[in-house]
Amino acid sequence: MGDAVDLILAQWARERPDLDCSPMGVVGRISQLQREVFLAQRATFARHGLDVPSFDVLAALRRAGEPYQLTPTELMRTALVTSGAITQRLDRLEEKGLITRERSEADGRAVVVTLTGAGRAALDDTLPDHLETERRLLAGLDADDQQALAGLLRRLLIALGRVPPE
Repeated sequence: MGDAVDLILAQWARERPDLDCSPMGVVGRISQLQREVFLAQRATFARHGLDVPSFDVLAALRRAGEPYQLTPTELMRTALVTSGAITQRLDRLEEKGLITRERSEADGRAVVVTLTGAGRAALDDTLPDHLETERRLLAGLDADDQQALAGLLRRLLIALGRVPPE
């Protein structure tokens, strides 16, 4: 059984047999999967009054552990976004009462972003639904296939220089 990418590859093989179009088989499918993941996550987070960027910030703060604080720079590194983008995200979350921004007690020049009780509750309420969405997206693969795919994707990201922030 084939998919839309197989059809595209067959068409290119017919029209340009001189070219190796096999990279389209991987990149085309990754692109399609990215769209499916984005749409599913957007729907899941919308049910909880959040969006993907808001969830990312709340999750980063929650994963940091008590007292659920990070600097804006640390949040930028985990979200891989610009300072302008993180500022917009923080503004929206602060308006909703899900985070606070205060001067650091240790260094008065630094700002610390803290997850509020309402922010923690919002994240903790959303997380099980988010995980169920991801399980549903991966339901076509057994556990061994999921682990193999995760390993291959990790290798590709590392090869592209996408290493975790320090």
